[in-house]
Amino acid sequence: MALELLKWDIYQISTSGSVIKGVKLRGRIRKFCLINEINVLAENAFDEENTVRFAVLSGTDVGKIVEKIKEMIPDSSVELVRESIVNPVLSKLKVNIKERYTL
Repeated sequence: MALELLKWDIYQISTSGSVIKGVKLRGRIRKFCLINEINVLAENAFDEENTVRFAVLSGTDVGKIVEKIKEMIPDSSVELVRESIVNPVLSKLKVNIKERYTL
């Protein structure tokens, strides 16, 4: 029996001025998703300043998550940056390019 790998959509949160690292944003997103039974991954981005990324299973409606983020951080913007990524790395997007690596 072949196992099908999970596919994730990656979203990027940035702001026009508010600090979003060091304010427990990842944990708050995680707790919100636990309460709402949404599978989520959340990490600080290391390839961009003042950026946090989260991933949900492909096809998941992120409306509730985006609404909660906007409620917590009014000057935030949330953008879909990658779709259908298997085993995503959120801290550096270029790591998700399979062709970069050999085994």
